[in-house]
Amino acid sequence: MSDASLDQLYKPHLQTLIRRAERSLAACGFDALVIHAGAPPVQFLDDQDYPFKVNPHFKAWVPIVDNSRCILVFSPGAKPKVLFYRPNDYWHKPASLPEGAWTTEVDVIATDDPAKASQHWDKLGRVAFIGPDAFAAGIEPTCLNPPELLTSLHYDRAVKTDYELECMRRASELGALGHRAALAAFRRGGSEYEAQMRYLEGCSQREEEMPYNNIVAYNENSAVLHYQHLDRKPPPALRSFLIDAGAQYRGYASDITRTHAAVPGRFAELVKATDTAQLALCAEIISGRDFRDVHLSAHRMLGDVMHGIGLTRLSGQDALELGVTSVFFPHGIGHLLGLQVHDVGGVMGDVKGHERKRPEGHPHLRLTRMLEPGVVVTVEPGIYLIESLLAAAHGDARRAHIDWAVVEELKPFGGVRIEDNVATTATRPENMTRDAFARVA
Repeated sequence: MSDASLDQLYKPHLQTLIRRAERSLAACGFDALVIHAGAPPVQFLDDQDYPFKVNPHFKAWVPIVDNSRCILVFSPGAKPKVLFYRPNDYWHKPASLPEGAWTTEVDVIATDDPAKASQHWDKLGRVAFIGPDAFAAGIEPTCLNPPELLTSLHYDRAVKTDYELECMRRASELGALGHRAALAAFRRGGSEYEAQMRYLEGCSQREEEMPYNNIVAYNENSAVLHYQHLDRKPPPALRSFLIDAGAQYRGYASDITRTHAAVPGRFAELVKATDTAQLALCAEIISGRDFRDVHLSAHRMLGDVMHGIGLTRLSGQDALELGVTSVFFPHGIGHLLGLQVHDVGGVMGDVKGHERKRPEGHPHLRLTRMLEPGVVVTVEPGIYLIESLLAAAHGDARRAHIDWAVVEELKPFGGVRIEDNVATTATRPENMTRDAFARVA
C-alpha cells in the first residue's frame, strides 16, 4: 500500500477520533480540546535538548512526530487546526510544513511564536488542555490533563482504526528488516553494539526514533529482562542472542523479540519449543477472550515446555499452581501496543476506568481487558535463568520441583523470549509480526 492509499484511510481515522473526542468532551463538561505536542527538556547545565518524544495524544490526530511545540486545536463542528511551529532560527533547520494528502483534512497554520497560540482557543468556551505542565500557562488546573477525560480517551484508544492498523503493519515490516540485519551480525560474530548498529541500518531509523531502547543481549545478558548495555566486544564464545527491538511508522510502534541459539543442543530445543507455544498463544487473541486467561494459558504451556526439556519435574498446570512457572517466567504475557510501546488503558474495565484485577500472584501483567476486534497486543512468552529468582526458589518448597543440573546447563545461555504483535479479530487473529517477516524474506 502506497502512502497515498494510506492517506485515504486517514480521513475515516480522523472522523473516529472526532466522534470519540466529542463524546468525551460532552461527558466531562468541556467545549474544546487543545493538545500540545510537547518539547524536549534542556540538559542540566547545558544548552542541548534531550531527544524529543512527541505526546502520544498529539500524534494520534496528525502524523507529526519530529517537530516539537506544535499544538492541535479541536472544537466540535469545526475542522481540526494544527499550529505548526516554525521558528526564525539560523542555528537549526526549521521543519518544513507537511505536504501529505492527509493535510487536506486539517488546517495547518505555521507559527513562530507559541505565546500567541492561545488566540486560537480563547473564545471556544471551557477548554481541556492535554500536554506537559510547562506549556499550560494560564490554563485552569482543573482543565489541565483532566483525569476523567484522559481515562475516556485512553479506554477508546485500545481499539485501532484501519489507518492505525496499517501504520502498525508498516512498523512491523521495518522491525523485521532490522531483526534480519542484526541476526546476520550475530552470525558473523559481531558484538552486541554491532548488532544494534546493523539493526538501525536495516530499518533505516535513528536510535532516538526507536519506540523504546532496544534490548540486544548475548549469552547470560539475555536473562536481564530490560538489559540496557551494548558490549563493544563479542564474548569469547557466542551461545545465544536475544533481541527485543521495534520500529515506528507515523508514530505507531512495533515491538518484536526473537531469540537465537548459536549451536544445537538443549537451549536450541528450548527456543524451538517456546516458539511453538508462542504461536499457540497467538491463536488465542480473538474477540471475547479475557487476556488474563491468555496469561494463565501461557504459564501452563510454558510449564509443559519446561517439563519437556527437563528443567522442571511438573506438568504445566501443577507448575502454575505451585508457583514454579513464575521462577522462570516472571513477567506478563503481553500488553497493549499502538502509539506507545506499552499503550495506556491496559487494566481498564470500562470507559470510566474501573480496574480489572490481575490474577492472584501475577502482579506484573499489564493487560487485563477483554479482547475485541481492533485491539493490538503483544504475545511474548519467555523462560529465563535469573539468579535472584532461582535463589529464592532454591530456598523454599519449589526447590524439589526443579532439576538444578539442567538449570546450571542453561544458565550460560541466559534466557529465551519470542514476541509477536497480534491484532484481535472475530475469528483468526492477524499476526502482524509473522506476516512482516514473510514479506521481507
